[in-house]
Amino acid sequence: MKSLFSSVIVPLFIGFTAQAQNTVNLTGTWVMEVKTDAGSGSPTFILKQDGEKITGTYAGQLGESPVVGTIKGDVIHLEFNIQGNLITYDGKVTSASDMSGKVNLAEMASGTFTGKKKP
Repeated sequence: MKSLFSSVIVPLFIGFTAQAQNTVNLTGTWVMEVKTDAGSGSPTFILKQDGEKITGTYAGQLGESPVVGTIKGDVIHLEFNIQGNLITYDGKVTSASDMSGKVNLAEMASGTFTGKKKP
């Protein structure tokens, strides 16, 4: 009986746990609170998730730009270019409507962000 548990039940549980971690859908409008050593702002991201791939748009103090990124488990990466400068957001999704992490503004400034998904 112990063999049955370890060979069938444990892998099944691990599979459900891994699948549950990937059920967060980031599609929607996100407002980020950004704090850097060069100032702060509240840009808006409109994101569309397709599996691990993320596409969308950024609109904020830096202008507007298409966004690409990935979500792997709870780890998110977003990036876009403003006038040839690469902006990156790297962090973790903590719930279906919250994320946080670090932002890098083309090596000119860095800081943190928190994001809330609009209902």
